[in-house]
Amino acid sequence: YLTRAIERMPVLADVGLQLNFNGPESFTPDNRFLLGPAPDIAGLYVAAGFNSCGIESSGGAGKVMAEWMSTGIPASDYWEMDVRRAMPFQRNRRYLYDRTTEAVGNLWNLHWPHKSPKTARNVRVSPLHDRLARAGANFGEVAGWERVQWFGEPGVQPATHATFGKDDWFRQSGAEHAATRSGVALFDQTSFAHLLVQGRDALALLQRLSTNDVDVPIGRIVYTPWLNERGGMESDVTVCRTDEEEFLVVTAAVQRIRDVAWLRNHAKRAGQVTIADVSSGYVTLSVMGPRSRELLSRVSPADFSDAAFPFATAREIEIGYGLALAFRMTFVGELGWELHIPTEQALGIYDAIVAAGYDLKLHHAGYVALNTLRLEAGYRDWGSDVSDEDTPLESGLGFTVVWDKKSEFIGRTALEAERGKTPRRRLVQLAVPGDAPLMFGSEPVWRDGVLVGYLRSAGFGHTVGCGIGMGYLHADLGVSAQWLKDGRFEVEIAGQRHAAIASLRPFYDAARTRVKGEWLELESLVSAELCAAR
Repeated sequence: YLTRAIERMPVLADVGLQLNFNGPESFTPDNRFLLGPAPDIAGLYVAAGFNSCGIESSGGAGKVMAEWMSTGIPASDYWEMDVRRAMPFQRNRRYLYDRTTEAVGNLWNLHWPHKSPKTARNVRVSPLHDRLARAGANFGEVAGWERVQWFGEPGVQPATHATFGKDDWFRQSGAEHAATRSGVALFDQTSFAHLLVQGRDALALLQRLSTNDVDVPIGRIVYTPWLNERGGMESDVTVCRTDEEEFLVVTAAVQRIRDVAWLRNHAKRAGQVTIADVSSGYVTLSVMGPRSRELLSRVSPADFSDAAFPFATAREIEIGYGLALAFRMTFVGELGWELHIPTEQALGIYDAIVAAGYDLKLHHAGYVALNTLRLEAGYRDWGSDVSDEDTPLESGLGFTVVWDKKSEFIGRTALEAERGKTPRRRLVQLAVPGDAPLMFGSEPVWRDGVLVGYLRSAGFGHTVGCGIGMGYLHADLGVSAQWLKDGRFEVEIAGQRHAAIASLRPFYDAARTRVKGEWLELESLVSAELCAAR
């Protein structure tokens, strides 16, 4: 390596060596630090796994840890380095040995879109994995889960190529996106974490943690943030009341350890309440699209009409030869149901859905399409668009804050201080009409030639026909609709600025008509401002 260094910088050949040090170093499975509070040992903080960047990062890491330990809340969002993202299985020594051999080289490699590790795979797989593979699935890895990114042709081994351009995944995920908007699509979301909260004080605990009101009738579903004292979003979860003293909390795979720790830490002061991680007991299939009701009615005797099965409700249904807990909700902006199925019944129910959907042209779909669908519809993704430094008022989630509920919630005081004001920092939807390069997040956003923020997440909106994203923009006098209207916006992509449209509302179906089961033509659901610019 010294010879190669001299080839890169010839002046090193004449410098001479005083010390040549070669010693052990710690690497993590994803090449990111491990910082913050241990999830299962009170008072223990971790600062480890510096991946050959420890010396250069020591000052910053020390500052972060000092702030975290003294206040209990980090000054900024450090989720990518948070020790609570690590999964228990990742202490397996064989896993660590195999993954670390790849992690060392990846430290300096270019990270292409949708690139996943090659080593230590298939640790956590859905029971449907083999069937999805035969259907052409390209799998990526998230929290150890093998999750479908997109589907290629059945029987053809899909591949990801090293490019920031429109590779095979773009065409394939675009077809999945279109099928979800115009017909019906099937998503395997088994990586969801399921947490069962039970006991006499279960309601009191969840009311204390939630900005929304979870004191709802049995069978109702509530989407809610959980805040820290600063008003930042520690998590966002879906809560289903399954009994008077029982709630099922559904959260993302990457948030599982963090959310369990958050619940258990607060449960210590909550009285009689138990928290059980029941994630392994469920397979989750999402049936989404305007023909989802028709498809499900073929495999279940349940009544899926609006009157019998309203939005944000749940019920146990018979389906195929088994049972499922069906949630009427969506993350793609279309009519649809999430089916939370007992693991041992999943294969039969999956086969029944696929067989019944053949003549409806049921499409398998993956997480790349899920991401572009939710971006068009303006749904936030925790860890990308919202974090523990972003408040619901800044993030456009003020509708989840129930100010007049009987119980107090963590973070209320911080939100009260900003209530009624125009946020100086606000999550905004941005669209880039025309033939611009693809966006993937972190692109700078300019207003009248002044840098005002960065995109948090981005993709290509196949329905709206252009690149779209979300990012926090800053203005001393507040980010208002008028401020957006009066400015000339640009997004910088690969060093070039491209004209953009900024809005506080989604570019697709801002009125949520499709979620309600109202069928307007797709083109009529694209924002008028974006239609005029295309």
